[in-house]
Amino acid sequence: MSVRARQKSPLRSPAFAKPAEPGEGRSPALVCLGRIGAARGLKGEVRIRAFTARARDIAAYGSLTDASGARFFDVSVVSEIAGGVIARIAGIADRTAAEELTGTELFVPRRALPELPAGEFYHSDLIGLAAVDTDGRDIGRVGAIHDFGAGAILEIVVRSARASPRGGALWPASLIATVDLGKGHLVLERREEIVAASKGGSESR
Repeated sequence: MSVRARQKSPLRSPAFAKPAEPGEGRSPALVCLGRIGAARGLKGEVRIRAFTARARDIAAYGSLTDASGARFFDVSVVSEIAGGVIARIAGIADRTAAEELTGTELFVPRRALPELPAGEFYHSDLIGLAAVDTDGRDIGRVGAIHDFGAGAILEIVVRSARASPRGGALWPASLIATVDLGKGHLVLERREEIVAASKGGSESR
């Protein structure tokens, strides 16, 4: 799985990875790498929506599990398609069996993901963290992380209207100032702070 590809933020792939129990702590035991979609053909092949940086990397960690961790899936990629892969799953030999898996999310243990250099984080590590601004004022909590092609965006669950960032509760990951997993929070720069810093730099020239 290509988790080392550099992005425009301190975040790393899986691009849409999420904890098995969103919001339940900052170090989820399982990370979702994909979701099984419709069956393809009559021999048990399925479409899988992959949340990894490269779709075919969903099969790079050996057996995947369901959300409970009780059922295992050995996935082999047949081909890549837009947003995912066509795959075979060991033990699934016909369309009926494949259709029974539709909607199943596929997980890998967090410990199976490679360690990253200092200052870089998997998306799943940040979901559930408290978010504060550079003055320590509460903003909310990281509810989800999206990437629509132009860089990662944090979806902040805002606790109060007064703390709501200008423009809504979506923050570009480029506004992350620091991340402290030990304390369970990250610091976000407000947009007006970026503008002020930019103007200050221009005036000093």
